[in-house]
Amino acid sequence: MTRSLLIAATTKPVTKSAALSWFVATGLKLLLVVVVAAVVHWLLVRVIKRVVKQMTVSARKERLGQAKRAARTAELAPIIMTERREQRARAVGQLFRSVVAFTVWGIALLLILSILGINVAPLLASASVVGVALGFGAQTMVKDFLAGIFLIIEDQFGVGDAVDLGPATGTVEEVTLRITRLRDLTGIVWYVRNGEILRVANRSQGWTLAIVDIPVAYKEDLERVRDVIDRVGQEMDADPAYDDVLLGVPTYAGVESVSGDAVFVRITAKAAPTQQIQASRAIREKVKIAFDRTGIKVPTLIRTAVPGMAAPVDPNAPGGPTQ
Repeated sequence: MTRSLLIAATTKPVTKSAALSWFVATGLKLLLVVVVAAVVHWLLVRVIKRVVKQMTVSARKERLGQAKRAARTAELAPIIMTERREQRARAVGQLFRSVVAFTVWGIALLLILSILGINVAPLLASASVVGVALGFGAQTMVKDFLAGIFLIIEDQFGVGDAVDLGPATGTVEEVTLRITRLRDLTGIVWYVRNGEILRVANRSQGWTLAIVDIPVAYKEDLERVRDVIDRVGQEMDADPAYDDVLLGVPTYAGVESVSGDAVFVRITAKAAPTQQIQASRAIREKVKIAFDRTGIKVPTLIRTAVPGMAAPVDPNAPGGPTQ
């Protein structure tokens, strides 16, 4: 009889008063924790977004079209790095938002478990033991994550940059906390772990220098050559077609070398990142047209034969070998 009464008591349906008392005692606490966590998360995310917005707004608005007017590197660097600062601010903001979300809702989960009467101390102790075990077993992954965080914060490279990471060279397509993906000139995709990146050679930050060496006849007047090159440089600087390629006026740097019937003169120009080859080709084309127009001769460079080595024979030439 007593056993039957105990079973009936334990299986007694929950009344409305009992549910109401549980909601007042426990449910409101749970609801309060969730609401406070949501509000704190929203406020912190709002603060992060505002800081990122201020960082991007305070950056200078000049772009490559205006930057090419700057002649000195000291004036050029802060202008062409504006867009990179904005991208870096957005990346760091995204990282901080992820950290805030993980921290706030992790603390909220622990509070909810405590309110429900679950002892959190054994869970934390178990988590500590598991964390230590994972730390020893996943040292490489932890190293990659930490390296990825510093790569993003320090802005060593970003998506679209042409970089040399040691084991691979190419254009960065994706940067995550663990790996960096880049594609080389042959189209091969490389996945490089961030923890294995010991050095970074970035060809896309700031500016590059386009260097062009052009031979002219030994008897040409170098002052005349200088005037023609300077005039070509001014014309290219004023041409809007080169706004995204040239960041400075192509200038006559001087005589690089003297060889036989040729004098090699050097032309230098600051170019936009990854536009060094295009700038060099454009300068050669414009200078060649200007030399033809003004009558400046470019000598024919003849490669002398090495004594004891026969010169190559054209099989199609008269008297050449027959099959």
